[in-house]
Amino acid sequence: MREAIRHLTAADPVLSRIIERVGPYRMQFREPNFDTLVRSIVYQQLSGKVAKVIFDRLAMAAVAGASLTPDGVLKLRPTRMRALGLSRQKTAYIRDLARLTRNGQVAFESLPGLSDQQVIDQLTQVKGIGVWTAHMFLMFALRRLDVLPVGDLGIRVAVRKAYGLDETPRPADVAALGERWRPYATVASWYLWRSLETDANL
Repeated sequence: MREAIRHLTAADPVLSRIIERVGPYRMQFREPNFDTLVRSIVYQQLSGKVAKVIFDRLAMAAVAGASLTPDGVLKLRPTRMRALGLSRQKTAYIRDLARLTRNGQVAFESLPGLSDQQVIDQLTQVKGIGVWTAHMFLMFALRRLDVLPVGDLGIRVAVRKAYGLDETPRPADVAALGERWRPYATVASWYLWRSLETDANL
């Protein structure tokens, strides 16, 4: 990680100041498995506290062993899943992921060996999983170092503030700016997210 910090500090004076202010890189990772992707779906567009309650209810209702499984999800009726607090859409998305995982179209054990784009292509087969969710999985589960989620609003807002822009940049503008961060765009993204938190504390 020292090499990543050295590269980003030398490549971008603005990011260098953010790194100095935020401090050590402390990305928190999850396992690259079915459980993690279900969690991502549950957490979409919800506060962390509410999403955790719903996910914990789902896990308790569906888990037959140590972790959430496709069979555990599919044994639940959609009405039962909705009673746990899931919306109709998220119930459909989670069940679609469970079916595709069970039949091998989404193969979590093979994902570490795939390219970033191959992972995105496989995960976005699932209803309700777009490129943003796939990017989060690449970063926080597969631990890929060079992922830049240009569509993420937090990243775009952080870029606007850090670089003194008049307007929130378009994804294409973030992509162009982020070329200087490669091959450590994930690390740069983490610092940009954290910069919003440190700004709030100033």
